Amino acid sequence: MGVHGRQRAKGNAAAPDCAVCHRDAHEMQPTGTEAFRKGVPGLCGKCHADIRSEYDQSVHGQAVARGILAAPVCTSCHGEHEIQPPQNPASSVNAMHIPETCGRCHGDVQLTGRFNIPRDTLVSYESSFHGLALKAGRETVANCASCHGVHNIFPPEDPRSTISPKNLPKTCGKCHAGAGYSVTLSRVHWVEGRQEPKPVQWVRVGYAIIIPLVIGLMLLNVGGDWLRKTALLRFRPGHTPVLRPRAPRFRMPRTERLQHALLMITFTVLAWSGLALVYPDQWWARPLSYWETDWPVRGTIHRIAAGAFVALCLVHVFELIVSRASRRRWKTVLPRHRDIPEAVGTFAYNVGLRNTPPMIWPQSWIAKTEYWALVWGAFIMSVTGSLLWANTFFLHWLSKQWFDVATAIHFYEAVMATLAILVWHFYYVMFDPEVYPMNPAWLTGFSIRTRKIGPNGQ
Repeated sequence: MGVHGRQRAKGNAAAPDCAVCHRDAHEMQPTGTEAFRKGVPGLCGKCHADIRSEYDQSVHGQAVARGILAAPVCTSCHGEHEIQPPQNPASSVNAMHIPETCGRCHGDVQLTGRFNIPRDTLVSYESSFHGLALKAGRETVANCASCHGVHNIFPPEDPRSTISPKNLPKTCGKCHAGAGYSVTLSRVHWVEGRQEPKPVQWVRVGYAIIIPLVIGLMLLNVGGDWLRKTALLRFRPGHTPVLRPRAPRFRMPRTERLQHALLMITFTVLAWSGLALVYPDQWWARPLSYWETDWPVRGTIHRIAAGAFVALCLVHVFELIVSRASRRRWKTVLPRHRDIPEAVGTFAYNVGLRNTPPMIWPQSWIAKTEYWALVWGAFIMSVTGSLLWANTFFLHWLSKQWFDVATAIHFYEAVMATLAILVWHFYYVMFDPEVYPMNPAWLTGFSIRTRKIGPNGQ
């Protein structure tokens, strides 16, 4: 039952019944006629006079007045007989349904082409932070009406418009207090590959090259290493080596094992909660998005994990500053001239381009690559994450384009870091046949690897 029917049921005689809208049985008019549709705003305006006045001046009302019947009238957005108040989840103008309702026209290719309406605005919104957060269930995030208005929608060039350059800082300031004139300096609606800002395009194309290249080389290296070792262990009778344990080597003091455990937890939570924003419909994201309508669980968890991650990085830096023993131990990860031939030789050996393995130093290029990749990733993610986290503060000086670039870098860097952990780190600490099923250094502090010795014990 609609809001009008419920009011009639409560005894409100002023609430409209069938005859108010359709007239009595002998005067009913077909609802599909041009005259009936043009009369809808006036019909609703009998009770909602103030709203009708706003609508008549708006871009939609002016279009209807000019005879453009494809323009929306009251019933286009609110429905007809099942009209519900906006706070009702079933309402077509509820915050969760606003993009869908507006998208009936602004997502229609024929209508946008026919009336020269900017295309892809719905797609742009749905792929933005606001659209993704709304899709995940966060009702308080900005939707179409939050920025463009409800009944008082005007073209951007109209000074009355809430999205005109003059009024945009105030509109954005409803959520981002202190937003300055800089918010007007860059495009709001854009779609990847079309109309996107040039810096964002450079970031996207750059990572589209870097991620497959880096992860592909990792896969070749670890894949070749695994195949070679597996073939040696399983498929070469008479040449199968006897595996004997090497002497345990102390690798990680207790404080570093604790830091490593916290790093595992924070990284996992950050990757899970961060990617859950971009892919809220996936099964692994639903435990976070399930509560989003009542409380921003995903964002809160992500920020807590981010704070813990940054604190952990600062602890590591502080330890290096105050502890001579730590500096001596971590000095071994500094890049050396021998790392490049060691890395090139290992890769060539693993992919079959050379017959003998290169000399591998105790602190190999593999461990150094992991460490400095972590340092670089932590720096990039901290900088871009801080910009996005404190967006209200930075919007006073920076244009939206800065946040678009930061968002792109933050996402692609997270994807690359996650893939690198799965492909590179997991292999060398778990799936490498010499350490399988696990290198226990992160638990005991001692790294135990096997040593290959020939059939004769040599």
